[in-house]
Amino acid sequence: MMGLQRPSWTTALKWLGFVTAVWVQAISGNNYTFSNYSDSLKTLMNLTQVQLNYLSVAKDVGKAFGLLAGLASDRFPTWALLLVGSLEGLIGYGAQWLVVSETVSPLPYWTMCIFLCMGGNSTTWMNTAILVTCIRNFRRNRGPVAGILKGYVGLSTAIFTDLCTALFSDNPADFLLMLSIAPFVVCLTAMLFLREVGASATTLEDKQESSYFNMFNILAVVVAVYLLAFDFVGSQGHAFDVVFSAILLVLLASPLIIPAYIAMRTWFESRAVSDIEDQISDPFLEQDLVPDELVKQEVVKPSAEEVAAGNELVKEQPALGEDHSIFQAFKALDFWLLFVSFLCGVGPGMMVMNNMGQMGSALGYSDVSIFVSLLSIMGFFGRIISGTASEYCIKKAATPRPLFNAASQILLAIGFVVMGIAVPGCLYIGSILVGICYGVRLAITVPTASELFGLKNYGLVYNILILNLPLGSFLFSGLLAGYLYDAQATATSSGGNECYGAHCYRLCFFILAATCIVGSGLDTLLAQRTKNLYRKISGDKRLKSGK
Repeated sequence: MMGLQRPSWTTALKWLGFVTAVWVQAISGNNYTFSNYSDSLKTLMNLTQVQLNYLSVAKDVGKAFGLLAGLASDRFPTWALLLVGSLEGLIGYGAQWLVVSETVSPLPYWTMCIFLCMGGNSTTWMNTAILVTCIRNFRRNRGPVAGILKGYVGLSTAIFTDLCTALFSDNPADFLLMLSIAPFVVCLTAMLFLREVGASATTLEDKQESSYFNMFNILAVVVAVYLLAFDFVGSQGHAFDVVFSAILLVLLASPLIIPAYIAMRTWFESRAVSDIEDQISDPFLEQDLVPDELVKQEVVKPSAEEVAAGNELVKEQPALGEDHSIFQAFKALDFWLLFVSFLCGVGPGMMVMNNMGQMGSALGYSDVSIFVSLLSIMGFFGRIISGTASEYCIKKAATPRPLFNAASQILLAIGFVVMGIAVPGCLYIGSILVGICYGVRLAITVPTASELFGLKNYGLVYNILILNLPLGSFLFSGLLAGYLYDAQATATSSGGNECYGAHCYRLCFFILAATCIVGSGLDTLLAQRTKNLYRKISGDKRLKSGK
């Protein structure tokens, strides 16, 4: 039937898959929650700070094996990656729960390193499955996709922390049990609905996608503000905590209204098309009319010389914005600028996340859950705002995405200086600034990599960039923070050590500030080198939107 097109249910299913992807991201930040139970591990296993920090490095080393997930992402369906990640997390965090709950005696140190590594690696399978699938499904809105998905990863620490505070009174054993079971259940749900679907094909679909992403942003901000309010109000009794938890779960389920709305609209439009088809009786309209020019058009095949020339071009280094193999990406200076600047951003951020428990103790705080939650929530705002804002600035002014990373590094350096001089409330200020800037770094780097090196091998490129997480954890948390802390600490009777006072981390903070300045310079250079690419991307976006 020419002129009439029956609406498809594919769009509703695509958005339902995105909702389940959001849920997976909301529970896949369990790797950032180490500070919530690190003190229990340190006490039960009689560890020094260096030993404890190497445990945190072990969980981050798990991300190095994310290369397996990257290779698998182009060979196996999304559900298979989610299954591997959920099972690995169940085992890794389940073993830690057995130790912290004292169900079993403390395991040997090397065994605990393996289980922490498994827990860290589980998230790489989840994140790879989610990001690769969703960016391919919504390739014309990569900034908002990365911002929303990475934003919920940022919120996941606060979600786990606040639920544990509300339901289990900050019990580390119960917290670890939740870390092992919740991701497994959520991934099983996502396996049913998340799959790769074709991207939008029309300008109207692009505009609809943008409006739906705005709705996701609004709902996510509501969740973040709700969590932040609970952090400052605190527990007010069992009944209050149960109500808080129930409302939080409802808010997390609320994005379902978007695919539900799309499904209802599709159903009504399908009925309308059916009614019109029933009213048309002209037999000539039932014919598929093909212009004579198209019937007579011959297919021109390329000559052997043209094919050979094309093959030679394929072997050459592709331009930025075209699909790169991983070896072609390695040859590009821009890849290494992105890689090293990423290290200069996430390494210092991970040092704070992994050591927040000890940093709080050094400054006299007995409970650091508020700082852990602040890091998470501010990380969410950094991710979601930068994802949407960078997409807008590319379209309107062709602003290179790396400039957002450069600006965030300067702000992060300021945060480390504030913590280094230990002004009153410095941990609150530092948690806010580190959270925001760490979030910006993750949300901006994800779409930047896809724009510079294409989507064909994006899963592998992304996981090679993610190698900066274990590398940064080892360099900045395991070596720098661990040894500088132990140099200031005194031994305890149990065999561990403790340090109290602002001097414990001062030199470490100043070194991290200098690292951030270097990272900002690299990001600025990358922005300068990619400005022509972003002019082209901006022109394409304006052309497709008719503006």
